[in-house]
Amino acid sequence: MTSQQPLRRLPLAAAVCAALLFALPSCAQTTAATPAAVSANEPAKVEKNAATGIAKLTLTEKGIERLDLTTDTVKAGTGTAVLLPYAALLYDASGKTWVYTNPAPRVYQREPVTVAKVESGVVTASAGPAVGTAVVTVGAAELFGAEFDTAH
Repeated sequence: MTSQQPLRRLPLAAAVCAALLFALPSCAQTTAATPAAVSANEPAKVEKNAATGIAKLTLTEKGIERLDLTTDTVKAGTGTAVLLPYAALLYDASGKTWVYTNPAPRVYQREPVTVAKVESGVVTASAGPAVGTAVVTVGAAELFGAEFDTAH
């Protein structure tokens, strides 16, 4: 005599499989892409300034969303110093310090910073972006990588 227990679980297993099938619609995408989908997945547009070597990066809205880019503003310090979040600071291979500014919607550009001190997560800079400038605090390393990507 066989047990009826496995047969009782069959409808439950079928329901779980059906739920998973409908919960993962991205797995069943067709290969035909719409023009909007293609442009949303394009890489960042990188325009190098021949004089400075610094690039202007233009991202798509989808690219900004994927990187989860976050910005904060540069604040006034004592005298001519400016204050910015330590999270915005990047160091290049030679030890120079930089931040990425957001001068226009979807546009990001690296700007040098002269650090005077770092204290409690705040950078006091003797030179850097102007007060009120938006600087990237989350996603700056990815922008740095996109600027120097030599695979393309």
